[in-house]
Amino acid sequence: MISTRNIIKNVMTSEGELQILQPISFEVKDGESVAIVGASGSGKSTLLSLLAGLDEVSGGEILLDGEPLHTMDEEARARLRGEKVGFIFQSFMLVQSLTAIENVMLPAEIAGYKDAKARAQDILEQVGLSHRAHHYPNQLSGGEQQRVAIARAFIGQPKILFADEPTGNLDAANSDKIEQLLFQMNKDIGTTLVLVTHDNALAQRCQRQLTMLGGALTETTTASVIAQGA
Repeated sequence: MISTRNIIKNVMTSEGELQILQPISFEVKDGESVAIVGASGSGKSTLLSLLAGLDEVSGGEILLDGEPLHTMDEEARARLRGEKVGFIFQSFMLVQSLTAIENVMLPAEIAGYKDAKARAQDILEQVGLSHRAHHYPNQLSGGEQQRVAIARAFIGQPKILFADEPTGNLDAANSDKIEQLLFQMNKDIGTTLVLVTHDNALAQRCQRQLTMLGGALTETTTASVIAQGA
């Protein structure tokens, strides 16, 4: 489902070019759940943004479900995201002027689904928020907002779901609810799940764990090394 080969990310600074990611090559199989762990600043979120097509690689290749993400312009990447990708942000990223159901409907409407409202109602019920459908984000708790964000990410039944610290802003009780929800929906829909987390318990629930260190990625649960850093 995901295949990368020697992807790197460089940024320009006042002192010249800085390499954020060293050459990384790895694969994620269809339906797998994979956690990317590591210290702050190690490059985890940067890698996730590249894999989701939210940012461009400086070099190397990324294939999402066989499609060459690395050769696409922003318009083509947006099309691919709309068709195959869901993304959950740590900070929820809900549209404050829209109700919960309107937030969930949004990607379905953009994708042209005629039954966007019915889909949104159904998935809000699945995440236990049908009674909050017409509330605005500022009327919802952090845990409720994240459940809305998860519903929004899953409404199009994406082949791949990326989650950046999905429990990072939640208390222990809500974190547990979100974890249960993520893996249940992953199982029910068969979505490939790739998440970034500092939560070791959440990482251990995934089938594989990868560690970012200094911009390099290594496998942490099997003998095979996924990528080597310089």
